[in-house]
Amino acid sequence: MAGVTDVVFRQLCKELGADVMVTEFISAEGIMQRDEYTRKYTEFTDEQRPVGIQLFGADGARMGEAARKILDWKQPDFIDINFGCPVNKVVSKNGGSSLLKDCPILASVASGVVQAMVGTGVPVTAKIRIGWDQQNINAVEVCHILEDCGIQAIAVHGRTRAQGYSGFADWEVIDACARSVKIPVIGNGDLQRADDVIKRRNECAISGVMIGRAAMQHPWIFRETKAQLRGDGEIPEVTPEERWALIVRHCRLAVQSQRYGHERHAMMAMRGRLLAYCKGFAGAKELRQLLAKVESVGHVEDIAAMGLARELAGEEEPTASEPITYLS
Repeated sequence: MAGVTDVVFRQLCKELGADVMVTEFISAEGIMQRDEYTRKYTEFTDEQRPVGIQLFGADGARMGEAARKILDWKQPDFIDINFGCPVNKVVSKNGGSSLLKDCPILASVASGVVQAMVGTGVPVTAKIRIGWDQQNINAVEVCHILEDCGIQAIAVHGRTRAQGYSGFADWEVIDACARSVKIPVIGNGDLQRADDVIKRRNECAISGVMIGRAAMQHPWIFRETKAQLRGDGEIPEVTPEERWALIVRHCRLAVQSQRYGHERHAMMAMRGRLLAYCKGFAGAKELRQLLAKVESVGHVEDIAAMGLARELAGEEEPTASEPITYLS
């Protein structure tokens, strides 16, 4: 979720019912070598608590030093170690899910961070996948190793590194992990709707769920899931007005945060987020073409007005007579 779960998006998810927040993952070496540049990735507000700062790396001692350095800047509620990222540029540096095929190094990293946090009161958690590939599914073994190292909770994504985000998450392996250790196991993978969360909660021994990519398109999933867990009955659908209002607000907050500098840079960084939001909208193809070129909040407001009008009119396809004029 690098580039997604920044301080602004976490604020929106918290308002919509997310219980526990985790920052974008941060390179431990980046913290040690370029702390002024990296520090922005550790930002959070007190309203977002409990919140954890997520690290990746392959040197236990350096990871521990980086975790201690973070505590000099911020006071997170926990430190989270990423052993799950499948991205090549992370794996090639022996980070993320690459350590699933080198359990001794994985153990040294976990132990290094746990030892660095002794006396601070800050627990350490970890995120893993079920294995490197289908022939090397070792999540249960890894969970035991992490528990023995002092990790206090584990999130398990039900895919292998080789799968990336294709295929389906294997919740039988997640369930086996939850039943094999005494610490909490949080399940992750293919949780698209509140019904999916309820199903996995009822079928598995998990202590909680982690929602990632589904929130990019539909952050209301947190609110809807909690309502269903409470037994609130029929949950009203999110209205087009509410969807577009959140999209515009997200853009305004991104600019106000000054993380990206100039408004144009902020909106360029937001383009991918906007494309995720508009999936399923009326005239989504044209909306994507327009949103992929936005350079200001005003541009988004114009597109939102057009998009909302189409949603309320029940249009499925764009009409040629409605050109968008960007306001300066």
